[in-house]
Amino acid sequence: MPVPTIYYIRHGETAWNAAGRFQGSQDIPLNDLGRTQAVAAGGILADLLARDGSEASSLAFVASPLGRARLTMELVRGTLQLPPDDYAVDDRLREIGYGQWEGLTLPEMELHDAVTFAARHEDKWGVAAPSGESYASVTLRMREWFDSLPVDTVTVAHGGTMRALMVALGIAMPLEAAETPIGQGVVYVFNEAGLTKYS
Repeated sequence: MPVPTIYYIRHGETAWNAAGRFQGSQDIPLNDLGRTQAVAAGGILADLLARDGSEASSLAFVASPLGRARLTMELVRGTLQLPPDDYAVDDRLREIGYGQWEGLTLPEMELHDAVTFAARHEDKWGVAAPSGESYASVTLRMREWFDSLPVDTVTVAHGGTMRALMVALGIAMPLEAAETPIGQGVVYVFNEAGLTKYS
C-alpha cells in the first residue's frame, strides 16, 4: 500500500508567537501577519498541486481543533477555491500541551520551575512541562494519526506536532527534531522521499 503524501502547514503567526510565549492548548487567534501567511501557504500549495498534477478536491483536509489552525485551514482552502469549512478536525493534531507553562516565555518558565526547566533542557523530548505533555507522548499520537490516513492529506497543525511527526516517521532523531524551527507561511511535504520544505 503506498504511503500517503502529507502537505503539512503550520498555522500562521499569533500575538503569542510574536512575543515568544508558548501556546500549547491555549486558543490564541491569528494576527494580521498570520492571516497573510495562511493565504501565502495556500498559494504555495496550489502551485505544488498543479506541479504534481493533483486535484485539491481529491485530497483529504484535516486540521487541529485549535482556532489558529482552523482559521489557517479555512484561508488555505479559500485560496484553493474550495468551500472554506469543508474539512475534518482531529484532536490528535492539537499542539503539545505545556501545562502550567502555557503563556510563558522561556525565561518565565525557568523562574516558574527551575528544576523541571533544567531537566527539560537536558531531555527536551522526554521531560514534560509541569502538568503538560512530553514530545515522546505526542509522537505516539502523531504516529497513530499518520497510520489512520487513507489518502494524500493536507493538514494544518502546529510546530510541536510536526516535530513529533518527523520522529514518528523516522525523518529525524528526537534531538534534531526538537531544535528544528518550523516555519509559518510555508508548506512541508512528507512523502516516501522524506521531507521537503516549500516557501
